[in-house]
Amino acid sequence: MARRSAPRRAIRSPRRWLRSLAALVVTLALLAGLGYGGWRVWQKVDPLFNVPVNEGCQTTVGGNSYTLDLEQSGNAAIIVAESIRRGLPSRAATIALATAMQESGLRNLDYGDRDSIGLFQQRPSQGWGTRAQIKDPWYSSGKFYDELVKVANWQTEDINDAAQSVQKSGVPDGYRKHIDAAKAWASTLTGNSPRALSCVNRSTDAGRAGALAATTVKGLANRATVTAKGTTVTVRSTDATLVWAGVALTMASTDTAPIASATVGTAGWTLDPKQFAAWSTSTGPSSSPSGTTLATTGTVKVRG
Repeated sequence: MARRSAPRRAIRSPRRWLRSLAALVVTLALLAGLGYGGWRVWQKVDPLFNVPVNEGCQTTVGGNSYTLDLEQSGNAAIIVAESIRRGLPSRAATIALATAMQESGLRNLDYGDRDSIGLFQQRPSQGWGTRAQIKDPWYSSGKFYDELVKVANWQTEDINDAAQSVQKSGVPDGYRKHIDAAKAWASTLTGNSPRALSCVNRSTDAGRAGALAATTVKGLANRATVTAKGTTVTVRSTDATLVWAGVALTMASTDTAPIASATVGTAGWTLDPKQFAAWSTSTGPSSSPSGTTLATTGTVKVRG
């Protein structure tokens, strides 16, 4: 009886094996693509994926956006308001903001190198004032401007170098990296970049219009009329730039009271708690093309 030979195992050629591997890779890639596409669709329709932005304020100037948290934006507002109160040009605010961004991150620190404290890390031992004085953002901002205007050609000198002339820092070129952000914030808070600011404060506490308006009232004293009544802060001036400055300073102070909406002329802004909402312009016979040309009144409403 003839013996049946054992069946031979199929020997797969290397070329055939590579083709199978390639097919597997393509299949997995297609499945991954379909899975990602489905996830993106689900992300758009499922609110659980719509992660809100961090609380703070954002300015967008020249297509570039710069964001500060609520504490930082409030301090930036005071620094700029003090420059307006003194009648200084926005360049002074730019230099001051770049300095405070570098020295303290726009935070009113009670510590620093040796005895340095505050927004500008000024030292009591070097004649900048007492600790209590320097911890007052208005005082420390004013002292910075006192020294800045003594710098020869500060209005035309390189911003970093002007800041260094005041601070005499051990990192003499440290202010340079903050110049673009400082310019944008100075332009916005002085009213020279209308419709640039948006803020998010999700606090459910009832705010007070008086507290919200405090920085604007002090900064625009004798330059514009600022009133706080009920839940509304109103800024009036024949100068539209000052109106925009008043509204921006008030919005940037939202750490003191959550804001719900703002208007300047026909331009309006409404809080979106999930994102930095853009300004819009009303339409109609009385609307100016930009929403800013004839604006002599601006309002900011507290979120109640």
